[in-house]
Formats: sequence, structure tokens, C-alpha cells
Amino acid sequence: MFSLKKWLTPFILIMTQSIYAQTIIPEPVEMTVGKGTVFVIDGQTAIVASSTDELRSAAFLNNYLTTYYHFFLPITSKSNNLSVIRFVSKVWSNKKEFNKKGAYCLKINKKEITLQSSSPEGLFYAMQSLIQLLPMQTPLTLSETTVKDYPRFEYRGMHLDVVRHIFPVEFIKKYIDYLAFHKMNYFHWHLTDDQGWRIESKKYPALNTIGSWRDGTIIGLFPGTGVDSTRYGGYYTQEQIREIVKYAHDRYITIVPEIDIPGHSMAIIASMPQFSTTPELPKKVAITWGMYNRQNNVLAPSEAVFQFLSDVFNELMDLFPGNYIHLGADECAKKWWKESPETQEFMKQHSIADEEALQKYFIERVSDVIKSRGRKFIGWDDMYDSGLVDGAVVMAWRRNNKGAKAAQAGHNVIMAPINRVYFNVTQKEHDETLAHRDFIVTCDSTYHFEPAPQTLDAAAIQHIIGAEGCMWTEYFATEKAVEYGIFPRMSALSEVQWSLPQNKDWKKFRTKLNVQRKRYALWGANYCDDVFKNE
Repeated sequence: MFSLKKWLTPFILIMTQSIYAQTIIPEPVEMTVGKGTVFVIDGQTAIVASSTDELRSAAFLNNYLTTYYHFFLPITSKSNNLSVIRFVSKVWSNKKEFNKKGAYCLKINKKEITLQSSSPEGLFYAMQSLIQLLPMQTPLTLSETTVKDYPRFEYRGMHLDVVRHIFPVEFIKKYIDYLAFHKMNYFHWHLTDDQGWRIESKKYPALNTIGSWRDGTIIGLFPGTGVDSTRYGGYYTQEQIREIVKYAHDRYITIVPEIDIPGHSMAIIASMPQFSTTPELPKKVAITWGMYNRQNNVLAPSEAVFQFLSDVFNELMDLFPGNYIHLGADECAKKWWKESPETQEFMKQHSIADEEALQKYFIERVSDVIKSRGRKFIGWDDMYDSGLVDGAVVMAWRRNNKGAKAAQAGHNVIMAPINRVYFNVTQKEHDETLAHRDFIVTCDSTYHFEPAPQTLDAAAIQHIIGAEGCMWTEYFATEKAVEYGIFPRMSALSEVQWSLPQNKDWKKFRTKLNVQRKRYALWGANYCDDVFKNE
């Protein structure tokens, strides 16, 4: 008897394989896919890996297989198995571009799966691409495939604000895994602001006992309908921070920690009122957002303040070994300096012409501390308004113009424009989700963002080192809310950061998202489904 189900099953399997076989986000430089199943990953498959870097990526792959498919592969340094996944640490191409840091080659044939790169990061990215080719359920069937790939930008970042709302260590690790899956390599961790101080300080314990807690939180969208009476806060211990730093390092992600100064400093001032331009007035950690001209959140210039900043930034650098330290430098309301006789006297004694020059002076003093430890410093593009300090790396958030000007002036720039990659902004029309609503940042507007437009000259384009997405959490109090904010826009951003412009295709990406959302579901991650509504 003819069985339609029996006839359709292999056809459906082939069609499903075809969909998964072409779904890698971000889009690779080169990819060829054959037809039909040539390799099946199961309990009989062995992983061949020997070096420390190979074993690190093999361990990640095994953890992924164990978590989502419930089986574990043996790891061996040599194997004659007919079914192996082989990590190979060596150069695989004579072409210069294919030997960039992070470049890799992934090959799937009947004999084996080969993941090859001359760099540890490349092996890790090859493994991430392999994961993306896996179906959502067993059997893990794979088509004959060759991927040759390398990243477009050196800096591929994602930000998370843990001040407005703090998240447990396990979610920070999950967030880092989201970055790793998308081949991002920098995690910008926003650790201090007006609403809290989130780093354990051994030298200044008041930052933890006072600065990390607020008496309540604004209700609803700013200016809100009131303030709740729930004491809110906490901080990450130094032990927890070291644990997270290692977790990120094992995934080839560098953490960029941020202490935001000289504005956005209410948590500092609440802990140490003497550092304010109005020390005589009562000070509390902020319970609302955006108070730059309504409440004093600006540090006063004094040698005591600069010693404090030297101490806390050194404490920060003891915990975070990465090459970049972020010092904020944004939204500093100059009125508090103008109205302070002590500040005006300090400016006079140090021959500081005006308040913009004082802002630059703050950056110079703190950046000297950072540079003395062999690190580079990043600040928001507000630095441009007061004159850029030597060595400043500019994170351009107020659209792209300040970033473009900084690049033209010879400074390295990370593009993070609010109208394209701020994921705390509402992402669809008539969205009832609590979020910033000044405009809409849709998934396709993120996807079509170009960090290095051809309107810039070649010299300036060389200074655009990458792009970053920002997840501010004023209105994102839970893990599911954060995931809703970032997905699928983080997936779109990854192709902005990694993929060559000529390889990007919105229609193809939109098709790939149909598979990607199934992977979100596999992870148990929340996401916005608006991009799928017009199918």
C-alpha cells in the first residue's frame, strides 16, 4: 500500500536540511552547500582536539550538545573513527584576508567535519558556525558544506546596563553566550550610574553599603506615575567579577567595564557627599532617570576626587585585564560647575578656561591613570564637544556625525548610534512594551546600518574599528524583557559587524530568521516577533 507519510518523510528531511544548511548568522564570506545528508553527529562521533585552544572550543561544543541534545562526544587527540569532528590549528589559505584574526574554514564531507584556523578565535567561530548548521532536534544531519570566513570589523560589541536593573551572574553568563553565538568579541558592561554602583570596592566600602542601593524606582515611563517604595540594588563581588571575566575569556570575549564620570555620579556622591559641588545638601542614590539639570549628579574637581578616581579605576583594572576601559564622559550638566564657587576657584588655579575645558581636564586626569596601566580608554562621543584627549577611542551614540568627525581627526571610533542600535528603544508600531518611545528601531533599520559609510574618506574609514549595540535597562527589569529587547535585533547587528557589505541581503537574512527564532526557542530565549508578522 502506498504511504504518503513514508514518501514525504525523506523529502521533508531533505528540505529541512537545506534550510538549516544555509543558515549561518552572521553571513559568511564564502559558503557552498551540497545536497543530501553526508554526515550525522551522534554518540558514535568523536572530537579530535589536542591543543589548549582546540580543547576549549571542543568543550564549548560538547556543553552545547549536552545542554540542548542530551549527548556528549568523546574527545581524543588522535582518532581513526569513521565519524570525527576535527579541530586543526594551522594556516589554511595563502590569501591575506583569510588569515585575519578570527578567520576560519569549516568543511563537512562524508569522512569528517574539519574546523580549521590559525587563530584560537577562528577555531571558536568555526565551531559556532557548525552549531548553527545543526537542526533543532536529533538526528543531527548535515549536508556537504564548505565555509570560508573572516570578520569585517575588529570591534564587535554588545552592551548591557546592570545599574538601572541588576541581573544575576548566571544571566550575565547567558548574555555572554548570546554574544559568542553571534561571533561578537567585546562585552561593554555598564557598571555605575546615578541609580547604583555595581562593583565591589574594597577601598571604598561605602560605595557598596550606600551607593549600590536606591530607596525606590520610578513607576512607568519617565516622568512616571510615581515611585515605588521597594529598596533596590546590589553589586557584583570581586570574586563574581573574576568568574565572569574568565567565562568571557573562554569565549574569546573581552569585557569593557565602565565607570561613568564626571556626570552620572549620583551613586558616588550619595556615598561621599564631599565629592559634590553642593556637599551641604542631602544626597541619595537616584530613583528616577534623566535628571542632569534637575539634581546634582556631577563630581566636583579636587585633588581628593582625582585620588578617588585613580583608586577606583585601578581597582577596576585589577579585576578586568582587557585592553579597553570605558570612562563614560557623557551628559555632564555644566551648570553645577558654573554655580560652584569652589569649582570656579579650582578652574582659575589650574588655568582652565571654561566648563568644557574642565570636562576635558577630567578626562585627561583619568585617562592618564588608565594609560599608565597600558590600557586604552573609551568614552561616549560627548567628549568631542570639549575636545578629544590624545588616545581617546570615541563611542558614537548621538547618530554618526560626531563619530565621523572623530575618525576624520584620527581617533578610533566605535559606532553605536541611538537611532539604529539602541535596543532599549521600542521596535515596532503600537508596541505596548515599556520602552523608550522617541522613535522606533526596527530589526531592518538595525540590519541596514552602515558603520563606515563611503561618504567618509579612506583614511577616516580606517579609524572606524567597529560597532556596538546598547541595551539600557531603565524599563527592562527582567531577563525575559532584556531578551525581548535584543532579539532579533542583536542577530541583525551581528551581520553589520561581521559580514562584508556585498554579502548582506535583507531578504535572505529575513529567511534565516525563520530558523533563528526556532533557535531562540531552543535556548528558551524571549524575542520580539514583529519581523515575522508580514510573512
